[in-house]
Amino acid sequence: MLYVCGHAVVKTNGVSYGNKVGYQHWGAWFARNGYVCMVVDTVQLGEIEGIHHGTHGKDMWWWNSRGYSAAAAEAWNCIRALDYLQSRKDVDGERLGVTGRSGGGAYSWWIAALDERIKVACPTAGIVDLQSHVVDGCVEGHCDCMFMVNTYRWDYAQVAALMAPRPLLIVNTDKDTIFPLDGVVRLHERVRGIYDLHNKPDQLGLVLTEGPHKDTQELQVPVMRWFNKWLKKNEAPVPNYAEKLFTGQQLKVFEQLPADEITSKCYEHFTRLAVDSAGFDPKKAMAELSQKTFGGWPTASAPTNVRQLASTVTDGVRLTVHEFDSESGIRLRFYLAQPTAAAPKSLHLETVDDANWQQQLQLAKVGFASAFGEELARAGIDPKSPVAPEQQKQFAGWMRYIRDHQAAYITFAPRGVGMTALGGDKRYQTQMRRRFMLLGETVASSQVWDVHRASEAARALPGMGELPLHFHASPEMTEVATFAAIFEPKLVSLTLSQPPRDDKAAPDFLNWSRIVTPGQLLTLAEQKTKVNLPKKR
Repeated sequence: MLYVCGHAVVKTNGVSYGNKVGYQHWGAWFARNGYVCMVVDTVQLGEIEGIHHGTHGKDMWWWNSRGYSAAAAEAWNCIRALDYLQSRKDVDGERLGVTGRSGGGAYSWWIAALDERIKVACPTAGIVDLQSHVVDGCVEGHCDCMFMVNTYRWDYAQVAALMAPRPLLIVNTDKDTIFPLDGVVRLHERVRGIYDLHNKPDQLGLVLTEGPHKDTQELQVPVMRWFNKWLKKNEAPVPNYAEKLFTGQQLKVFEQLPADEITSKCYEHFTRLAVDSAGFDPKKAMAELSQKTFGGWPTASAPTNVRQLASTVTDGVRLTVHEFDSESGIRLRFYLAQPTAAAPKSLHLETVDDANWQQQLQLAKVGFASAFGEELARAGIDPKSPVAPEQQKQFAGWMRYIRDHQAAYITFAPRGVGMTALGGDKRYQTQMRRRFMLLGETVASSQVWDVHRASEAARALPGMGELPLHFHASPEMTEVATFAAIFEPKLVSLTLSQPPRDDKAAPDFLNWSRIVTPGQLLTLAEQKTKVNLPKKR
């Protein structure tokens, strides 16, 4: 039996004894009932303390970029635990089961789905569907160990169905707020259809007991009976109950933690990343980026439904505000400035970050305040406040540049910037960003799509369709614009203020660091269009 521990803090004087101490009674209980049971400390809250909260509370969004999840690390630990169990002479390696509660319930799902050496599984309080996590907000109560990097946009019933038709017992309480009853029942109903297709309905079970998210004997007795039935062919009553027999000191493994341990920073070592020294196949990289980084994009482009919201003229330059559909339910704006004296000869689209958006608003206040009324109000900028001489000078220079270059210039704020910036406090914004990953996207990957759709919408305007298109980017939009460039047809140039950065500095895009390095991303852009970078000093 593999018993995977949930979250339990067991410390004395700052020394962690591991969550195995908190869950020891279940391992001992299985041993007293005729099983060899391996109880596994987890990465977080073990004797060697690692991290499960990278995106939850530590701003380690680059975990997404590396395709790393704490769930994957725990799944690998489970695989290695099975290797060890099968190496023992006192273990029947053909009759292996897994169970655990809360976090351990989640890890039970991962290993049961990944490794068919698991013949019977009983995850307890460890899974609900995406509706519960994303819509109802259960994601906010969980650390990263509960979630795979959802590259292929699976709902969790698909994970559970990978266990079929092996015996599976889903166990939960009826008042659990982080694994709510309705999500558990919906998932069970969907998985039941798979077991019915296998003609094995008796090998799927659902147990619900009264109570909150709490470890109880009432939950575990049906678990023991399920394992006895399917692994031992024994349906007799369970004769005893679980109790803790050992102190934390008795269960402590290390007298001194290994100096060369990597558990505490396994997120730095676990995933296999792209390297510049390896042979680089641009065609393969583009295919993998399309599937594994931007697979959450809409499958087909709908009409952009461009609508002009405002228009004004200052110093021989016309400024128009346009709104368009990036995707269903996502309306965004771009701001088009062009000379009035002659038709533009080129089209330039600049994707702005938060800092540059504020700078653009300050400039717009000088001569285009009437068209930016809503934007200025949202940013708390008084359109009637005094204009500094330096701002007047910058605005005049901007107008002169547009007239002299006879070009059309678009300022574009993708979702999450400007009018669509996330509100709320940092905790709210963090939990919203985590929802994106559960849906197979990130905010940044959606912004890449927004740039593509903004260019489509701009080209739909009269006189813009055949103009040479140039991309520009504010510093924090470097990678967004670069990714947009490699997917954009007929792009003449890409102008950046800096080369693409590494995953710890750049926004998060699912899995991209496993596919390309920053240098290789730049190479892809250079193969597609002319890339302008500041000259090295």
